[in-house]
Amino acid sequence: MSKIRESARGEDCALQIHPYCNGNPETVVLAHLPSAGHGMALKSPDWWAVYACSSCHDVIDARNPRAARELGAEEITACMIRGLYRTQRRLIDKGLLMVKVRAA
Repeated sequence: MSKIRESARGEDCALQIHPYCNGNPETVVLAHLPSAGHGMALKSPDWWAVYACSSCHDVIDARNPRAARELGAEEITACMIRGLYRTQRRLIDKGLLMVKVRAA
């Protein structure tokens, strides 16, 4: 298991999809987001993932049809982007993700 995946243990949910988020850090895992490189049995890379509680994970993985109907694809995508920012910020702070900026 990667250090990034392990880092999700005990974290707060970065998605916080209301009213579905259960707010329980004991259920938080690293949930991989859809990307061009994923597919059947292929997950996105760990840097393209969010800290997600079990309930929010169900929403983004389409295991909660009620949420899909009530929120719609556009809102769920917006939640994923916000969650990605929050997760990457925490990973940077933990020293698990580094951003290298090159001068133009």
